[in-house]
Amino acid sequence: MPAPALPAVRTAAPGTAESGSRTASESRKLPQHAPLVVATRDGLAESVHYGSAVATAPDGSILATAGDPLAPFYPRSSLKPLQAVAMVRAGLKLPADLLALTAASHSGGPKHRGGTQLILAMHGLAVEDLENSTDLPYGTCEREDWLRSGFHATQLTQNCSGKHAAMAATCVINGWPVKGYLDPSHPLQQLIAATVTELTGEMPFTRSTDGCGTPLFALTLRGMARAFGAIAAAAAAESTSDDGGAAPLLAEAAVGLAMRQHPDMVAGERRDVTELMRLLPGAVAKDGFEGVQLVGLPDGRAVAVKISDGGDRARMPATVLVLEALGVDTAPLAGIGTAPVLGGGHQVGLLRATDFLSKPVNEAL
Repeated sequence: MPAPALPAVRTAAPGTAESGSRTASESRKLPQHAPLVVATRDGLAESVHYGSAVATAPDGSILATAGDPLAPFYPRSSLKPLQAVAMVRAGLKLPADLLALTAASHSGGPKHRGGTQLILAMHGLAVEDLENSTDLPYGTCEREDWLRSGFHATQLTQNCSGKHAAMAATCVINGWPVKGYLDPSHPLQQLIAATVTELTGEMPFTRSTDGCGTPLFALTLRGMARAFGAIAAAAAAESTSDDGGAAPLLAEAAVGLAMRQHPDMVAGERRDVTELMRLLPGAVAKDGFEGVQLVGLPDGRAVAVKISDGGDRARMPATVLVLEALGVDTAPLAGIGTAPVLGGGHQVGLLRATDFLSKPVNEAL
């Protein structure tokens, strides 16, 4: 049954209390998400996470879908590898571990904080030049250690600080103003916008601002999967190249290889994205707030998942099921593809993906 049209309300200027409200002329409907993940307790479905998913071929064509993979959504932090590609194209040159940090939603541990400071120092910058928001470390253990030490939320510990340090560094390299580097009209953000359009093959449906302050683009799951497939394939081609490293790396290859080689810098220890890249050789993976997961495979295929309620726990089980449907050996991913539901300290149920790819692909896509 089609979802009801959203009610019309009056508009407001960006940044006001009513920012993001719908105009009277808008006739968009709620995305037609499908049930992707269910949590059962003693045989009863206790919670159901709806969402959409897509698997794409190396050429970006659709191999399998669930829900509404062409509905615009905000990729959130899964945009970071694309932003990193733009910066490498603009002349950013970093060791692989620091380039991985550029594409990171890091846990805020010592190596993440130290790496961010090193990027800044390499380009004559300081933490005061960062324009991201403040936050406590994202990782649970890292946050607890930080708080026990008596520290508070900072820009350095915010999970996007590596990306912001790289953005400021890219400005220095190109002679662009560092102050105001987040403004959508800034040359850096103009370059990033063009790169995102190129890699996804899509013009943004709309634009907003991410939690850390960077410009954010509404795209489709298909477009984001296309981009990740290209990054992973470029990295795979470079890793098997016999030129001895004489030719300069394609930006997509440089970013993909850095993420593959240093997944702990992309996320952190005890993070499922880190484990996926360690357990699935050649994969390039990135999560995003509000239940987003992207995975590019070395052959150029890719998977994109969006959980409609933003539930983080449902992101990886849905992703693993799509990977399995593509013929990927997901046995090593069993630990992140499901999770036990506990009662009294004992398992009484399971969080698992539904068989949401059982229906044929919609030929209209």
